[in-house]
Amino acid sequence: MSTETKAAAGRDASRIHNIGYRSYDGPRLGRAYARRSLFSQTLRGSFGLGRSAKSKVLPMLLFGVMALVAAILVAVSMAAPDASKLVVKYTSYAIYLQAVIGLFIAAQAPQAVSRDLRFKSVPLYFSRPIEHADYVVAKFAATASALFILTGAPLLILYVGSLLAKFDFADQTKWFGQGLVSVALLSVLFAGLGLVMAALTPRRGFGVAAVIALLTITYGAVSTVQAIAWETGSEGAVQWLGLFSPITLIDGVQTAFLGATSAFPGGEGPGAGVGVVYLIVVLALVAGSYAVLMRRYRRVGL
Repeated sequence: MSTETKAAAGRDASRIHNIGYRSYDGPRLGRAYARRSLFSQTLRGSFGLGRSAKSKVLPMLLFGVMALVAAILVAVSMAAPDASKLVVKYTSYAIYLQAVIGLFIAAQAPQAVSRDLRFKSVPLYFSRPIEHADYVVAKFAATASALFILTGAPLLILYVGSLLAKFDFADQTKWFGQGLVSVALLSVLFAGLGLVMAALTPRRGFGVAAVIALLTITYGAVSTVQAIAWETGSEGAVQWLGLFSPITLIDGVQTAFLGATSAFPGGEGPGAGVGVVYLIVVLALVAGSYAVLMRRYRRVGL
């Protein structure tokens, strides 16, 4: 083959074809839009919306359990002779159904963050105009919002049922407000802890197990030691032991500041003084969870 023929063949091989790509001249929506989209996607995904039918089963089942139990309690309250209030306090509802809440966050926290780690899509997020803080805030806020919907909807059912039963409006509204504050604090705390545990591993199964262990094992251990302390006459230690479990932390805060009845042995929850310590620990855990997530995503986002 002659030199000219080779040169012509090389030119043909390196030819640039116009395959129809066009430049984008529309508006650039920026970080705020990306953050809102990530929040909306994560929140919807927590309940299986926009995902496969199989992904909807567990979150919707758990939501149904939370709502159904509330409806049953309303019916029982209305059927009771000389009933003047609900058979369960608004602030106690999440404590009684903590197993359902724990299962929900254990299933959905890995879905929110582990998939991105496993499929190595996090660097793709940060290749766009979105910062590490945007990603963490959107995931944190969406998971906390999903938990608040899960825990707040039953309280709304209880409140509407109490009004239909013509219970005292002022009392029910006050107690309903206290319950909402309690579950809002629970939602933020559980979301932070759940996301931290899930973000430590890209494997969904490990994330689920880690979240369940954090919420369930700590509660079981603390409750057991509290019961032993109560039975052995060390009542003063009961309230301090409650600092070592997420759900007992919420119990202590709402007992001290929201007029709740404590689920601690003997019903002896912390007073306002010790309650301040509980509140500080809760806020520290939330802030610490955010800091750990930020550190984690600075590393994986490179």
